[in-house]
Amino acid sequence: MGNSGSAVKVCTDHQGGINWLSLSPDGQRLLTGSEDGTARLWSTADSQCHGHLQGHESYITFCHLENEAAFTCSADHTIRKWDVLTGQCLAIYRGHTSIVNRILVAKDYLFSGSYDRTARCWSVDKEKQIQEFRGHRNCVLTLAHYSSRDVLEEEEEEERVSRDLLVTGSTDCTVKVWWVASGRCYQTLLGHTGAVLCLILDAPNRELFSGSMDYTIRTWNIVTGEQLKVFKEHQGSVICLELVNRHLYSGSADRTVKCWLVDTGERIQTYKAHKHSVSTLKYHAGVLFTGSGDACARAFNSKSGVLQKIFRGHKFIINCIQIHNELLYTASHDGTLRIWDIRGICKRNKRRLKKERSVQGRGSQKGSLSRLFNNKVGCMVQQENGE
Repeated sequence: MGNSGSAVKVCTDHQGGINWLSLSPDGQRLLTGSEDGTARLWSTADSQCHGHLQGHESYITFCHLENEAAFTCSADHTIRKWDVLTGQCLAIYRGHTSIVNRILVAKDYLFSGSYDRTARCWSVDKEKQIQEFRGHRNCVLTLAHYSSRDVLEEEEEEERVSRDLLVTGSTDCTVKVWWVASGRCYQTLLGHTGAVLCLILDAPNRELFSGSMDYTIRTWNIVTGEQLKVFKEHQGSVICLELVNRHLYSGSADRTVKCWLVDTGERIQTYKAHKHSVSTLKYHAGVLFTGSGDACARAFNSKSGVLQKIFRGHKFIINCIQIHNELLYTASHDGTLRIWDIRGICKRNKRRLKKERSVQGRGSQKGSLSRLFNNKVGCMVQQENGE
């Protein structure tokens, strides 16, 4: 049974719910995007707010942080780029005609998906739209990006120069793969019967995973478009996905997280105890951390499924979590960013993993599949739970 934990710090600077939380690649900063129309930059060294990014005319839906620049998208139909040192707005990307749901930064590209049924590609530095991806019959909720050189052995002649591809998931129940340079649709992945809420890409293995409001997760070959497997055990919308060492973790509106062996499709663990939908999850050091609509974060032993700790203090749904230097950061619709010390949990699990590997090394080499294990939707969530 998990025990309750108290936050080591509570940041209350925002005047509205926090919709997303992003960690910079170097781990030095966090970025929060809020219903109050602003974003804030936080130092992971002292947990202080060092930047207040103001300029959007409506709430911020999503944000992304690089080491030197921050990106935010908003219900005001725009995307903004910010200098992380000065807080100055460096660029405004205009063109969408409705709420921008999601952004993704890759190389010199900025991608965006919107309720206007399009995805778009922008030049990060030139504040210029490069491409528009039009073909979905409803809003674009989620994005992924990869290079064809990572997955294709033989490319079509006309696409030899155009190596970047964008993946989009939509409430029209489809996933589409697009050539970035031409804007042409390369594949339409059909099979889901509900909105596609989340995507996760495993380019080296040529696989794409999609989670949907139809309660399923589907695996696709991103070269051929073939549907490889359907994971069917959830009893509610699949809201979030995490892929670690060929283990797929799925968080759902059915109040559980499930762990699947990607190679066989076997469900090997179910993590319970949530009293509401699982809105976000993160794997770290043998521990599965979850955030839920019940306003609690939780830590589970990823192998046994045992609940190790409950983090209480938020008042509304936890929309996003990040982990850095054995600190857990939780961002909630209650407007607060809370910071929790997870050193004890991580140390216990690292010792356990080390001990189990040592025992396995001395024992038989024969192993079962289970032994191999050692190695926003926020509104939709509330609707599904009858709120």
